[in-house]
Amino acid sequence: MKFFVDTAEIEEIKEFSYMNLVDGVTTNPSLIAKSGNDIKDTIKKICTLISGPVSAEVTANDTNEMIEEGKILHGIAPNVVVKLPLTWAGLEACNKLSNLEIPTNVTLCFSAPQALLAAKAGATYISPFIGRLDDIGISGVDLIEEIRAIYDNYDDLNTLILAASIRNISHVTQVAMIGADVATIPPKILKELVKHPLTDIGLKNFLDDWASTGQKIK
Repeated sequence: MKFFVDTAEIEEIKEFSYMNLVDGVTTNPSLIAKSGNDIKDTIKKICTLISGPVSAEVTANDTNEMIEEGKILHGIAPNVVVKLPLTWAGLEACNKLSNLEIPTNVTLCFSAPQALLAAKAGATYISPFIGRLDDIGISGVDLIEEIRAIYDNYDDLNTLILAASIRNISHVTQVAMIGADVATIPPKILKELVKHPLTDIGLKNFLDDWASTGQKIK
């Protein structure tokens, strides 16, 4: 499973890119607004740090306007993936952009039928929001499993499952076990993946035992 980092903060992306821990980046209008930076400048800077897919979202609601915005965003860098809402207009824009060989990420997916429509429209990625489903008492991880089963039934559906709205470490483990192609993870949770209390205890014991020897490695 590939890891994308879900942020528009340049310094956070730099940190992960230097370690080669992430394969791509996802942004959205809310993350761009939070950063306080210009969307085009932000996407351009991100694409200088990350060679993998960088999702940038349109803000229009009309199909033709989505297509035009998508062309502009993809024109910033060849690895920009145009993010589109899972609406009828968004699906139409997805189909048109896909026909132009512009990669797309259809976002705000909350059901398996929606994911099937996105795949039929030619989406490169589908982004089911599992955390938001959990918020209303529906298992978001179950949705990933349903989409995986449907896509695997048909060889002509090539859309990749991008698990989004990741809220905790358990989400990452579960979507990896089910077979999501990608998980887009907030920086805080990405850093938490390395943590385990037994790791800390074991390291302390090793270092204490080593200190007792009085030796140094130089």
